[in-house]
Amino acid sequence: MTIEFQVEGMSCQHCVAAVTNAIREQDAAAQVKVDLASGRVAVDSAQSADALKAAIDEAGYTVVDAH
Repeated sequence: MTIEFQVEGMSCQHCVAAVTNAIREQDAAAQVKVDLASGRVAVDSAQSADALKAAIDEAGYTVVDAH
């Protein structure tokens, strides 16, 4: 299942790596695509949206929308 998040606080490639790594800690097989310019993160994962959102939040970023 693919879930899209709007994430605030990402400003560089380090941020992209931090968000990607946080998601992959929840699901090592997750496919993660981050568009830094728009703040969109698309995740193809078996994990719930809530679990993925929590992982992004714990990495220090703010999810403002998920669908």
